[in-house]
Amino acid sequence: MEALLSLIIGVLVGCGVYLVLRARTFPVVLGLSLLSYGVNVFLFSTGRLVVGAPPVIAQGVSQYADPLPQALVLTAIVISFAMTAFVIMLALKAHAELGNDHVDGRPGPGDGT
Repeated sequence: MEALLSLIIGVLVGCGVYLVLRARTFPVVLGLSLLSYGVNVFLFSTGRLVVGAPPVIAQGVSQYADPLPQALVLTAIVISFAMTAFVIMLALKAHAELGNDHVDGRPGPGDGT
C-alpha cells in the first residue's frame, strides 16, 4: 500500500511540475492544482495508513490516526482553493490586457498575432 501511495504522490507531483513549466496559463493552473493535490496526499500519508482507527488516543486502543496531518490537509485544501481562484483571475486579467494567454505575455510562433 505504501508503494502505491508513493507512486501516486510521485505521479501527481511529476505531472504538476511538467504542467507548471508550460507556456500557456491554463496548463500552469492545472499544474499548480496537481502539485497541491500531491502535497495534500503526502501530508495525509504522514499520519500513517490506519483504517478504522480513532483520531485520538483512547483507553485500550493500540493504534490511532494522527490528527495533525488531517488538520494540515484541511488547511492546505482551503489555501489551494484560494490560490487557484487567484491564479485564474490573474490569468483572465492578463489575457484581457495582453490579448493572449502566454505566461510571459508574448505571442508564440504560429499564434498569428
